[in-house]
Amino acid sequence: MDMYESLLSPAFVLNEQVARQLYEVLPEQGLTILIMDKKGNIWPSDSEEFAKFNINGVDLKELRDKIDDGVEPVITQIDDCSIIASQLATERSNCGYIIIILPQYSPESTLINITLIETLLNQFNLIANLLEKNNLLYEAQIQKYRDRIHSEITLN
Repeated sequence: MDMYESLLSPAFVLNEQVARQLYEVLPEQGLTILIMDKKGNIWPSDSEEFAKFNINGVDLKELRDKIDDGVEPVITQIDDCSIIASQLATERSNCGYIIIILPQYSPESTLINITLIETLLNQFNLIANLLEKNNLLYEAQIQKYRDRIHSEITLN
């Protein structure tokens, strides 16, 4: 039962939806994005590319720990990639983390573009907020529909 509980949690479902929406519009070359939940489940934008970057579970845990300690965004370098990580959250849910991998970027070039990168991170959170609100509206509509059917059945 534990496995199904995590797969059907609102944060897991929201991460799946955010990943689908984001990854559809990413360019084929350039950055790689990774969405990671609190339990360590990951959704890379390109699995093959992500495997090439030599980023392991220990690296990801360190990023998560720094974000959880309040450092945000986390900017680091692994081999020849700049890594930017931040919290992925909505008004109601802490979904986990968003990680941007910029291959062949130096720390200096990353810092030069930090305003643009922070804007991109904010847009990811905006997408998560909009998806969550859409999900809540859908659930409310379904509940209203069920209540209406239930009341019609009891009247008959």
